Amino acid sequence: MRFASLGSGSEGNALLVEASEGASTTRILLDCGFSMREVERRLAARSIDVTSLDAIVITHEHADHVGSALSLTRKYRIPLIMSWGTGQAVKAHATLKAGDDDALVRWCRSDEPLAVGGIELHPYTVPHDAREPLQFVFSDGVRRLGVLTDAGCPTAHLIATLGGCDALVLECNHDREMLANSKYPASLKARIGGIYGHLANEAAAEILAAIDRAKLQRVICAHLSEQNNTPELAMAAMSAVIGTEATEILVATQAGGFDWLTC
Repeated sequence: MRFASLGSGSEGNALLVEASEGASTTRILLDCGFSMREVERRLAARSIDVTSLDAIVITHEHADHVGSALSLTRKYRIPLIMSWGTGQAVKAHATLKAGDDDALVRWCRSDEPLAVGGIELHPYTVPHDAREPLQFVFSDGVRRLGVLTDAGCPTAHLIATLGGCDALVLECNHDREMLANSKYPASLKARIGGIYGHLANEAAAEILAAIDRAKLQRVICAHLSEQNNTPELAMAAMSAVIGTEATEILVATQAGGFDWLTC
């Protein structure tokens, strides 16, 4: 199984996950937080045609995650997977053409695994200010890729779910001191730093320290704030946990995400 980010941050998020078995390949796009043209361009940069996607999976309804997902589904008839609450928030039934929604939209629930081709998805709930937000663990039956962004605080459930992953995309949204000293209004600071907001570097490190890392090959710092964090601070927080363990630490950027990695 391999994965690549098309971009990660407050301006847009999309993660490509691929598994191959023999001549069969399954490709899933997790979140689609860019315009349709930009998604097509960024996929092409990874040598992927949008028509080869087997599904688009949406974590929640915020614009930097849902983006052009409904438009791509309508145009290319790519199945769309999301929670019922997310679907209601983005008005999926009303937006998709009458009669197509049942064929194109697949609902999912926390802790109810579902299969797309050769990939099994394990949705799990997270604390975030959205209607029914989910994050996901992907598995090809051998390897596990965990993804956690857009969560305000650690929970016992998400820590248990992410244990035993071979690779982890982990939100390191902000440095608490930088956020406190930023020019953001108090209300926005409270939202970002609250229990339904985004993970600070220290909170991400707490999660990393708590999970079972026996198989963890690499951790990718994701969804970094360009105003309230730096790659160096995020990596330092992860390094403080990893120590001498043989786990690679990388950073996903807003402009280019990261290139193909295996797990």
